[in-house]
Amino acid sequence: MLAGNRAYQLFLAVIAPLTVLLIWALGSNLGLIRASILPSPQRVLSTLISLCTSGQMAEDLSISMLRVLRGFGLGAVCGIIIGSLMGFSKTANKVLGSLVSILRPVPMLAWVPLFILWLGIGESSKTAVIFIGSFWSVLLNTIHGIQSTDPKLLEVAYILKKSKWETITSVYLPSALPSVFTGLRLGMGSAWTCVVGAEMIAASSGIGYMISYARELAQPAKVFAGIIVIGAIGLLIDQVLLRLQRVLLKWSYVDEK
Repeated sequence: MLAGNRAYQLFLAVIAPLTVLLIWALGSNLGLIRASILPSPQRVLSTLISLCTSGQMAEDLSISMLRVLRGFGLGAVCGIIIGSLMGFSKTANKVLGSLVSILRPVPMLAWVPLFILWLGIGESSKTAVIFIGSFWSVLLNTIHGIQSTDPKLLEVAYILKKSKWETITSVYLPSALPSVFTGLRLGMGSAWTCVVGAEMIAASSGIGYMISYARELAQPAKVFAGIIVIGAIGLLIDQVLLRLQRVLLKWSYVDEK
């Protein structure tokens, strides 16, 4: 029964992508779609295989992933630290809240020209853009997780005369961790988006640069191959973080049968 349910869930997950792929293939084979605008799936697949076998895709992807890890790591650490400060301290929340409200709506790519002026076109500017992209999600979810702690649990901790540190570790932390992990997942997704955007604007390597250069050379199959890899990597990263969350926070999930 469980295996059948998993198979059904898998079917639901792949039916939409398969439908789009089928329509795409039919349109290309019947000549309804111009190859110069949207190449056939077969052409995109052969281009993707060629990029992988030549090593170009692995090289560009490794460069982009290294940039993501640097920027996301800094953004996640700072987001958790500052988010914890704002979550626990009403004063800090009031002082920093207005600044967060002003800066958070600014699109990540709007920071690129400024960071290039400040930091040049090297790795520092790209790391800064990724940092900004991942920082907000982690910050806001950390604040939400701390402030959403059940007041009844805090009352119990007070009645039991728990110390401040014991209250943080035994009440606030377990309550906030699910939101923090959600922020990490969203932050990683934003970081991956930001690195591609930054590489398209100012880079000589990476998968974003590969897509931008293919556009200049009018190679749509290569562009679509890059887009597919970006989507696949984004999905893989999200699933890894989701599985990690389920392993580390088993107590926060209710088994669905």
